Amino acid sequence: MDCRLIFALLAAALFTGCSSSKTEDKTGRLNIVVTTGMIEDAVKNVVGDSVQVTALMGPGVDPHLYKATQGDLKKLTQADLIFYNGLHLEGKMGEVLEKLGRVKPVIAVAEGIDNSLLRIVPEFNDSADPHIWFDVSLWKEAVKTILSGITELDGKNNGYYNANAENYLVQLDSLHRWVKSQILTIPEQQRTLITAHDAFGYFGEAYHIDVRGLQGISTLSEYGLRDVSDLVNYITKNKIKAVFVETSVSEKAINAVVQGCRDKGFEVQIGGNLYSDAMGESNTPEGTYLGMVRTNVNTIVNALK
Repeated sequence: MDCRLIFALLAAALFTGCSSSKTEDKTGRLNIVVTTGMIEDAVKNVVGDSVQVTALMGPGVDPHLYKATQGDLKKLTQADLIFYNGLHLEGKMGEVLEKLGRVKPVIAVAEGIDNSLLRIVPEFNDSADPHIWFDVSLWKEAVKTILSGITELDGKNNGYYNANAENYLVQLDSLHRWVKSQILTIPEQQRTLITAHDAFGYFGEAYHIDVRGLQGISTLSEYGLRDVSDLVNYITKNKIKAVFVETSVSEKAINAVVQGCRDKGFEVQIGGNLYSDAMGESNTPEGTYLGMVRTNVNTIVNALK
């Protein structure tokens, strides 16, 4: 992003911060801006309809590659509170978020997770895997961080926010148990999840399924012929039934793996589309976090059983 644009953003944020402690919309509601759909859904489950919540990234958008537009900058400067994932998920927005954090609350939802629970990935510069939402128990911690940020900003409605969050956390507990039970229905020798990039590591650790990705943690990572060959050899040796494409990542990589298996005389199926770095369209089951997780699990189980 052009440095002049960032400086203009910071100047606007400073002016906004000095002129008013809260930026309310025409209905008098607080204004919260978030980066991803998963965070938007979590925030809405805490605040209900009492707060204006806007996500910068919609369905099918890859947060690893996303750059803030001028329209985004306007939304960010007008926000009372900003939530983002953190752990370098929104790598191309880091400078903007850092500068805004000097003048208003800008909170990484991953910051409340104990470091011992994070996956450190050597090929990601020894940084933590940012895909925390794939372990529902970790996403609960993100929701708690969201609740804390909101109640600190709007203390007069703490009771309402706490009640909403408590209800949502109960639903997440139930979802966590359900995912565990469903993965156990896959025969152990078929319990391998293969996708385009290594987004499902937390899912694998939490629900005891082997996870392999052609690319690394970030979709910025490149894969080579050796990576394809190694994965093809693994699939054919272990007779893996299906591999999966991701809605926010090109199918090119997985198609290369499928063709490589075919060239070796083994037919591996594409088991379906998984929602990895973005949720589905709004007003669909996949457009909520709960629905996205259920849809992913059903797709995985149906393809591998």
